[in-house]
Parts: sequence; C-alpha cells; structure tokens
Amino acid sequence: MQADPTILQMKYARIVKSFAEQAGISYEEALSKFYDSTTFELISNGVADMHCFSDEYITDELLIELGYKK
Repeated sequence: MQADPTILQMKYARIVKSFAEQAGISYEEALSKFYDSTTFELISNGVADMHCFSDEYITDELLIELGYKK
C-alpha cells in the first residue's frame, strides 16, 4: 500500500528532525543519511507498510541501521 505523497513528506520531516536530534548531527546531514538509508527505501516502496509505523519506531530503526544506537 502506498501512502499519500504529502503525508509521507511530512512524516519524513518529523523522522529526520528526530534522527538529527538523537544522533547529534545537523539536519542537513540527517537528511542526507536518511535519503541514502535502507529504511527510507523500505518506506518509500511501501514494503510491509512501514509508513504506518510510528515516527519514533522508524527513527529508532534508522539510528540502529546507521550505527548511532546498538
């Protein structure tokens, strides 16, 4: 299932903001890392309806994927 593109963009913004704050990096760096991540690919391709997961869950997955959290 694909989400509305506008809703997805708003979700991406919240995730990037949270990721930057938790990882201690700039928003620009967080945005770049997010768009190059497997997590982004899964969300944007509608795999397992990841866009339905909470922002906090997705941020946590991103932190783990990119090595900011074990």
